[in-house]
Amino acid sequence: MLVELNIADFAIIEELTLNFTPGFNVLTGETGAGKSIIIDAVSMLLGGRADTTFIRAGSEQARVEGIFRLSDYLRVGIDPILEREGLEGDDPETLILGRELRSTGRNFCRVNGRTVNLSILEEVAQPLIDIHGQSEHLSLLRVREHQRFLDRYAGLDDQRESLAAEVRRLCQIRQELHGLLRDEQHLARRVDQLSFQVEEIQAANLIPGEEQELNTERNRLANAEQLSQLSGDAFRLLVEGDGEERQSAVDLLGQVSRLMDNLVKLDPSLADHGQLVDGLADQVQDLAGILRDYSENIDFDPARLQEVEERLSLIFNLKRKYGQSIEEIIAFGQRAQAELEAISHSEERIEELRQDEEKLRRHIGAIALTLSQARREAAQALAEAVVAQLADLGMDKADFAADIQWADAPDGVYVESGEETLTLACDERGIDRIEFLITPNPGEPLKPLVKVASGGETSRIMLALKTVLATVDKTPTLIFDEIDQGIGGRVGGVVGRKLWRLTDQGHHQALCVTHLPQIAGYADAHYHVAKHVADGRTQTDVRILAGDDQVTELALMLGALSDSTMESAREVLREAAVAKSQNKDSR
Repeated sequence: MLVELNIADFAIIEELTLNFTPGFNVLTGETGAGKSIIIDAVSMLLGGRADTTFIRAGSEQARVEGIFRLSDYLRVGIDPILEREGLEGDDPETLILGRELRSTGRNFCRVNGRTVNLSILEEVAQPLIDIHGQSEHLSLLRVREHQRFLDRYAGLDDQRESLAAEVRRLCQIRQELHGLLRDEQHLARRVDQLSFQVEEIQAANLIPGEEQELNTERNRLANAEQLSQLSGDAFRLLVEGDGEERQSAVDLLGQVSRLMDNLVKLDPSLADHGQLVDGLADQVQDLAGILRDYSENIDFDPARLQEVEERLSLIFNLKRKYGQSIEEIIAFGQRAQAELEAISHSEERIEELRQDEEKLRRHIGAIALTLSQARREAAQALAEAVVAQLADLGMDKADFAADIQWADAPDGVYVESGEETLTLACDERGIDRIEFLITPNPGEPLKPLVKVASGGETSRIMLALKTVLATVDKTPTLIFDEIDQGIGGRVGGVVGRKLWRLTDQGHHQALCVTHLPQIAGYADAHYHVAKHVADGRTQTDVRILAGDDQVTELALMLGALSDSTMESAREVLREAAVAKSQNKDSR
């Protein structure tokens, strides 16, 4: 529900903070005081039109912020959006929306203090509030919502979701079929391409890790002469010396060893160091042997070098086409082979998918027909209930219906209708195309609800629907802007009682702009909107009324302030209090 609304520099509102009760909130005041401006501010907060004319004269920007308390039901839909966009707040049960409009035409949307684009703001705000009356933010005027409301009213959500799962499975089968039924020339070209790729990769007989081994071998073969020279020289220096009557490293270490033996005889503390020299001599002998073997085994083989170069060139070309490594090339070949096999067996798969498609079309058709029959029964009950509510609201000649239509489709689902089998369009909602119809006046044909133009009639129709759907409509906050248009005091009392009942069970919070004291008398919180001039500027103020202040406001709404209007105002409040008490006692 809407807990707090902050408005700054919006039209004639300079600075305003409103705290709302969870129940029935009423806004009253003279025409032009700013009541509808408050509704316009809420509409902009929810993602509605943001026009620079909203900015208070002399200001650079207008700002609206709303603080909402989220129920568990709302969090199921809103929390995933907040998590997806990284917009979680400090308190998971509190949501803060903001919108700022600047004189340059730019506007900024915020969710929990973070800037978002308009579409995200609308997505988050959409389930929070319905505004009925002069605004166009009406879920009941979106035709696609009619099916959802009817299903909720009839308790068919689970049944519809089961149907939707089957429809999604049918779509998957058709997507695979579409992929397999591409034109034969394309398939033939694809088979040729895949065959070439598979054969080229398989013919290479690639071994993971061989590229590194080949590079090492190529380096050795290409530098064989230099490697032989270097290893031979090193061997000779270790064993033979440099050929200029200088001793080898082995001979020199032998001399050092003999000298160390003599030193040890004179000073036994050098014994460990003597062993160190012996160890070095052994290691040099081992190294000399390694260098001798290495030098003798160096292969001067130009033919083998050519083979290695060609193999590396092949691997390079394959990497350029199929991957960055031998492992990736092999994986590419495996995928190509799998696709080639799938195409080769496509005829069998196509036939299998077609059989599955036919079975699903019949299965879905049977489920959809059962769902449709349940909807038609519920539609009749819903229509009767709405008509009864409209009669209470002064539209006793009005008629209402939930129109359910089917549409033919060659690739639709099969529905048995009597002795005839129909092929009907079907999506995740089923085969039904549902639209609410209304006729406010006797003798007039039923027309789509979305085409009812009268603001007063629209608001009362919305109220009738909301009353019937109160237990299934999960929108927490309902705003009714001048719902009393075209009705008198007697019906006003009925409207007030119905609005209050919408909030009595805790399903909804309601805000209502009204000129009728009979409606205002049912308020749980009564706000008076007034404007005054300060420093040559018009400003809007709001104050909450209670006790004598509320009686005085109702009396002024009834006419000139007098003893009789004051008494009438008290009577309005007494009648409302009695009605509230009786309603609670009857539960």
